[in-house]
Formats: sequence, C-alpha cells, structure tokens
Amino acid sequence: MRHLYFVGVSTTRSSIVTIFPAWAKVLGLDAELRGLDVPLHAPPEQLRAAVDTVRTDPDIAGALVTTHKAGVYDVAGTWFDELDDAAKLCHEVSCIAVRSGRLLGWAKDPITSRQAYTQLLGPEPWRDGVADVVCLGAGGAGLALLVAVLGETHQPRRLLLTDRDAGRLELAREVAARLPGRVELELHHTTAAEHSDEVVASAAPGSLVVNATGMGKDSPGSPVSDAVVFPRGAVAWDMNYRGELDFLRQARAQEWERGLTVADGWRYFLHGWTEVISEVFDVPLDATLFAQLAEVAATATGRNVAGNAT
Repeated sequence: MRHLYFVGVSTTRSSIVTIFPAWAKVLGLDAELRGLDVPLHAPPEQLRAAVDTVRTDPDIAGALVTTHKAGVYDVAGTWFDELDDAAKLCHEVSCIAVRSGRLLGWAKDPITSRQAYTQLLGPEPWRDGVADVVCLGAGGAGLALLVAVLGETHQPRRLLLTDRDAGRLELAREVAARLPGRVELELHHTTAAEHSDEVVASAAPGSLVVNATGMGKDSPGSPVSDAVVFPRGAVAWDMNYRGELDFLRQARAQEWERGLTVADGWRYFLHGWTEVISEVFDVPLDATLFAQLAEVAATATGRNVAGNAT
C-alpha cells in the first residue's frame, strides 16, 4: 500500500481523514493517508524532519502541504530534484511526489484558488474592471491568489494585499513584478485588525474580500475586527472551511445589510486535494470526475459542494 502524506497543523481534524478512503475506493487507489503535524512557527529542523519522513518512506506516493507550503520551500527547497515554475515563483511547495527516486514539487494553489474564485464570481470575474480584490494575508495562499489574479485576461481595478510580515509583502512585490499583470497593486503592512478594517472599507462595491491568513483555523481570531464594514455587494471568502471561522461569522453578520455573498473554503479544499491526488497518482481529472468526488465528499461528511452542513 502506498502512502500519501498530509503535512499540516491539525491533520486529524481535517475532513480529508474521512474523505480520502472513500475517494481511494472510487479511484481504485491502493493507498492510505498519513498525517504529519508541525506546529505553527516550529523550528526549521522540525519541518525538515517532516519532509525527510516523506522522501525516505519506501512506500511513498507523495504529499500535500497546507499551512507550511512556504516553510517547506524555505527549509527544504534544495532537497527537491525538480520544482515547477509556480513553486519557484511563489517560493512554496504544496504538492510533493517521488518518482523513480526523484523528489518533485509543485505549487498547485494558483490553479486551485482560481478554480474556487471563478465558481464564486464566474469565469471572467473582472471584465468590467471596476471591483477590487482584497486579500488579507500574503502567505502561501495569498501569494497564490495574487498569481492567479494577475494571470487573468481581465483584471480587477486594484489588488490590495495585507500582511503582518513586511517580508511577505516584499516577496509579493517581487513576484508581481515578474508577471504581466496590469492591476494596481497596494501592499499594506497591517499590525492590528483595525488596520485591516480600513483596507477592507476602502474597497469598491462588489469587491472580493478574502481571508487567506489561516486565522480562524490554524490560529485564533480574524484578520479584521467586529467593527469592519464590508463593501456593498462584496463577496467575502474565507479560505478556511473548519475551525472557529471568525471571519466567516463577521461577514455573515452583514450578509443581508450589505448584500454580501459569503463563502467558506470547502470548494477550495476539494480542489486542493483533488489536484494533488491527480498529480501524485497520475489520475486524469476533469469536471465530471471532480463533481463525482465532490458528491462522495458530501456523503462522507454531511456537507455540500458549497460547504454548508446538511
């Protein structure tokens, strides 16, 4: 039996623990999922040890990396025999495979974030160019979102990116400079929730506001305060699907008053896992198979594709 590792923070609480065996049966995979928990802000040697576990397992198929995508690149990037262009651009690794003894890495989030936001916004979400994108968090997920948005034919008026780490914002600036995007990029070093509130409030009506910080799942709280005012008609998207989900709660409190569309990260979660499984196990993935796997996940967990509990 081959092993698919899951490198995260609280892997046993993830819905994938329930879903993967059902997916493996549908796909005919002789494989099992193994979680590797590494705490937030763990010392580099702890994260390197997790990657070493993956690469030295004789029955390894590959791994999915969640919270530690950027960390894996930083502390173990030189261990990879090959990294795809997105991994090199974003300085992150979210998908690992071992083939013929070679360690391979990919950054899949630019693909999966676009799959998720076009489901919310439509295939050409910024054709009119009047709305903004506010991305709270410039970690791996936020940087991947930036790459996806700057790859669109039609782009938003502005992309406002916030983070508490000035280094992540500088990396975002460097990445954006290497892409053909025409969007006005604003980088905001936010040291308090109130600063993020101001950024959100400055966005145009109908903007996309994303929690890409991991707060509400990997760490407590929300990047904004309860006093935040969302733009009218905005789409508020929490990339998390489990945890306290404080950002989601804050958005839902204004859903009717501000005319918001509010979504959690369930579909993003499904796209993330199915893309990695497709790559690691060489399973062709199309819309029909994704829909089938989404239904299997719904049956296994009591959720629907939109992420609502049933």
